[in-house]
Amino acid sequence: MLRVGLILDSTGDGAFLNDSQQAAATLAVREINAAGGLKGRQVELLPAKPGEDTAAQAHALVESEADVVIGPTDSSHASAAIDVLSRARTPLISPANTAAALSTVNSGGYYFRTAAADVAQGPLLAKLAKDSGAATVSLLYQDGAYGKGVATAAAESARELGLEVLGSTQFTSGAAGPAAQAIAASAPDAVIIVAREGAQGALADVAKAGVQGTRLVLSDGAFARYGTALPAKSLAGARALVPGGLPSAGFQARLLSVNAKLKDVSFAAETFDAVTLAALAAAKAGDDAGRSIAANLIAVSGGSASGTPGPVVAPCKSFTSCLPAATAGAAMSYDGESGPIDFDGNGDITTAGYTVFTYGDDNEPQATGTEKAGRSAP
Repeated sequence: MLRVGLILDSTGDGAFLNDSQQAAATLAVREINAAGGLKGRQVELLPAKPGEDTAAQAHALVESEADVVIGPTDSSHASAAIDVLSRARTPLISPANTAAALSTVNSGGYYFRTAAADVAQGPLLAKLAKDSGAATVSLLYQDGAYGKGVATAAAESARELGLEVLGSTQFTSGAAGPAAQAIAASAPDAVIIVAREGAQGALADVAKAGVQGTRLVLSDGAFARYGTALPAKSLAGARALVPGGLPSAGFQARLLSVNAKLKDVSFAAETFDAVTLAALAAAKAGDDAGRSIAANLIAVSGGSASGTPGPVVAPCKSFTSCLPAATAGAAMSYDGESGPIDFDGNGDITTAGYTVFTYGDDNEPQATGTEKAGRSAP
């Protein structure tokens, strides 16, 4: 019997993320079982223990004989889970980890993620700037690995697109004023802002410096529903990237059949795909042991450990449609609710989808499009 575990590590204001992942995992298991399960046996979703620390949840799932674990959400919690689960030879598939450093984490081949690495958005941030008609661009980024990594990738891509990069300026959270004034003085056509907890202060400083919202492009870490937290129209026309595509109406309806009170679907598609991939890997192996699942995840995703593309096959988009190829040991490529996955040898996806949001006069974002990056990490 395939046993699927969940690590739900979001707390405080982010606790709502647990609900979407729980619903998506439940839905995936329900649909796999409705299709007959694996070898006629039902897949089991083990009870989650949100509120406990990540390592404790991982240990509990090992004791419960989980064959695969989905989670955690927070990249900073990944190492604790990997340490426990890789030693138990239990694959871990995160639907939300984005830290670039996790691409080279030592997991022995037991760590995968269906979310894109942070730096994948760099080329798309540059593209959004160019698409606005900009010929020149400046970057304002928060100190730290996230800010530097994404800003570097965006600057390199901007140059490749023919944009003139006037400067790339670092700031410390709460002290972006001087950098914002310097950027405003250089009068770039577009300003790419890469930040996380320092984003609101930086955006306020940029607005105070006279940079209009239509010139702004925000990284995923700077995305938020700012509303009245910023002066009216500060972000009017600004665009932001958020990992993942817009879940289809059909998928959202299926999620609501699991949890009618669900208010947010963040990482739901990525969670659903993680569970489905694990089941397909077990089907391909003819074995639901963790080591067998880990050994077959790249193949069922349509990816390649070596970087050399495999045979071109038409993608299948559900457990039911993919199962015949998996059980026959044939070449296959699962393209799920989150889109193409194609794991590489690091367990990273090699095609990354993003949703583009545009801010209105009320500093509230609305989804206005999608973009796709060629690789999850350069």
